[in-house]
This record gives sequence, C-alpha cells and structure tokens, in this order.
Amino acid sequence: MELFLITIFFLGLAILGISIKIWAKKDGEFSGTCASQNPVLNKNNDPCGYCGKLPEEFKDCSAE
Repeated sequence: MELFLITIFFLGLAILGISIKIWAKKDGEFSGTCASQNPVLNKNNDPCGYCGKLPEEFKDCSAE
C-alpha cells in the first residue's frame, strides 16, 4: 500500500509539472515539437509531418 501511495504521489507531481509548463507557455505550446529537428529520428531528411518543413527550414518552426 505504501508503494502504491508513493507511486500515485510522484505521478501526480509529474502531471502537475507538465500542467504548469503548458500553462506558463505562450498559447500552451511546447517549443521544438517537430521530430524532424532531431537527426536521430529523421535520418532520411523527410519533411515534418506536423508543419511540412524540411530539416533545413527549422530556424522558426511554427504550424503556420
């Protein structure tokens, strides 16, 4: 029972931290959400599935 309560406490703490981060960010957006920015995840230089930009175009990644 003690382990269960500790687990619930830490999960709640993590959810609270993520909620505060979303609340504090402008428009609730995380920065750098395009996976194409990460060379480990995008080895073929594919365009971003979210915003459609190529990896070379990620100076300012917004979904516009």
